[in-house]
This record gives sequence, structure tokens and C-alpha cells, in this order.
Amino acid sequence: MRSGVPGGYEPIAEISFNIPNVNMFLLEYDTPRAGDFTPLRHAGKDKKILLGIISTKDPRLEGRDDIKRRIDDAAKHIDLERLGLCPQCGFSTNLFGTEFTVDDERRKIERMIDISREVWGTS
Repeated sequence: MRSGVPGGYEPIAEISFNIPNVNMFLLEYDTPRAGDFTPLRHAGKDKKILLGIISTKDPRLEGRDDIKRRIDDAAKHIDLERLGLCPQCGFSTNLFGTEFTVDDERRKIERMIDISREVWGTS
């Protein structure tokens, strides 16, 4: 099943998600351009996938329920214990051209930590 979204991971997933000596992938999933989560089914059993669903391009805070729903959607294709949460890119990319404040960044990071604790029970 292909997502039909140009730029999705499907065309490269089977080969890329099984590269030897790579055990973690940080994937941008903050826009529809990334496609859906079905390509995650190709990730080797020894691979961990961090879902970059927290935008560093938009200062608006993502909704807690929206983030958890997306994690649940991804977990339909790969074991939840092999998933994690991260920003789609580093916050340094917003030095030019975005209206991020340090408080915006802090709120997003705190949201990621809170949700990670809820979903994976990490402290």
C-alpha cells in the first residue's frame, strides 16, 4: 500500500530501514509530505524509529491528543516499544524566517517529554 504522497518514505523504506550498523532513524513526520506510517513496517527488528511529529517550523504547540493519536497510528505498523518522539528537525533551523521564541521551544520540548512519559513510561 503506497501513501500516494510525493516525498513519502515508501520508495526508500525497505532498503534504508535495514541498513547495517544503523540502529535508529529520526524521521520527519510533521507535514503530509512525509506520507503515512505504513513504510515503518519495513524497519528491521533491531531498528528504532523516532517520529519527528513536533514541528520546528511552526511555533504553535501541537495538541497532546493529536500527537498521541499519531503515535498510535505509527504503532499499527511497528511495535510501540521501538518508537520514540522527537522534533522534526533541530530548533536551530528557525534562527531565520520563523517567529519562534525560547518559550515556544521550551513548551514543545516539555510537551514531548510529558507525552513520552505517558506513552512509554520513561522518567
